[in-house]
Amino acid sequence: MTDQITIPAELLPADGRFGSGPSKVPAEAMTALAGVGRSVMGTSHRKSAVKDQVGRLRRGLADLFSLPEGYEVVIGVGGTTAFWEVAVFGLVEDRAQLASFGEFGSKFAGAVKIAPHLGEPTVVTGEPGGAAYLSAEDGVDVYATPHNETSTGVAVPVERVDAEGLMLHDATSAVAGLPVDMSRTDCYYFAPQKGLASDGGLWIALMSPAAIERAERIAASGRYIPAFLDLKTAIDNSRKDQTYNTPAVATVFLAAEQVDALNAAGGLDAAVKRCAESAGTLYSWAASREFATPYVADEKLRSNVVATIDFDGVDAAEIAKVLRANGVVDTEPYRKLGRNQLRIATYPAVDPADAAKLTESIDYVVERLS
Repeated sequence: MTDQITIPAELLPADGRFGSGPSKVPAEAMTALAGVGRSVMGTSHRKSAVKDQVGRLRRGLADLFSLPEGYEVVIGVGGTTAFWEVAVFGLVEDRAQLASFGEFGSKFAGAVKIAPHLGEPTVVTGEPGGAAYLSAEDGVDVYATPHNETSTGVAVPVERVDAEGLMLHDATSAVAGLPVDMSRTDCYYFAPQKGLASDGGLWIALMSPAAIERAERIAASGRYIPAFLDLKTAIDNSRKDQTYNTPAVATVFLAAEQVDALNAAGGLDAAVKRCAESAGTLYSWAASREFATPYVADEKLRSNVVATIDFDGVDAAEIAKVLRANGVVDTEPYRKLGRNQLRIATYPAVDPADAAKLTESIDYVVERLS
């Protein structure tokens, strides 16, 4: 039956990409990438053509987040998964306290827990759909939490726990879509394939002077650190507008294009407002339907960049299948959560008008599946 459902064109989003990562890459950015073509692709990442793009990305991010004096944009190869290990070697001195309330927070907690050179961490857990909250603890030198939990659609404010430990925030799905005061964090890190509308393979960390000093001190201590995960090396190379390892140049370029576009459109405040509009449309729609409910019960914790919607009386997997057949893609839930739901990204690249059209498309599909 699902193969026979054709959604009318007037109900479909103009762009049907709603993936939580990799996310929608604007057509304008792809055109720009094609335009630079041979001038950056297939050339040395130590020469000006590529270094100029790395520098453009670093300057754009500093502007977008109004970085306080002394904060630096540090870039390395490997994505957020690699940065968890970078932090294990280069930011945690001995003991960490970590918030785990979804798949991604639990992965960083796991990386810290098995590190043989670190003390036993404190892991504060929360049930999926809720949050976990950090608190001051003697002997802790790093506090870490996701800003936005990509797997569940839960977001928490960026806040410091105490003045002693470094504050780390995983912003992989939060970046450019949720509000942040950078003075309240020491390391706001992310990969560019979500809110920055690029591709994967890089990690980016916005680091405070305290975090940079910590990385340099640990590097000088004699601790064994694999070269690929050496944060001090990444800092030194970033200051030269380059990466230690050869980067995916297209990823750098696309991220820089998105950051420049966001700055030109009004900066972080405008991007946050745009995401809130899209997410608000989805949550309001779900609350008004008998067959749908926002998964995150606490409205204050509902993410404005990853909206999770539960369904009752209709198979969400079938809805996603029909949507995909009609060109609306990547609305499936996080695989390990195992819920009858859709997960819909509302990153800055998503047009709020398309989020509204998506609700019309879902209504049409549900009516025919019921």
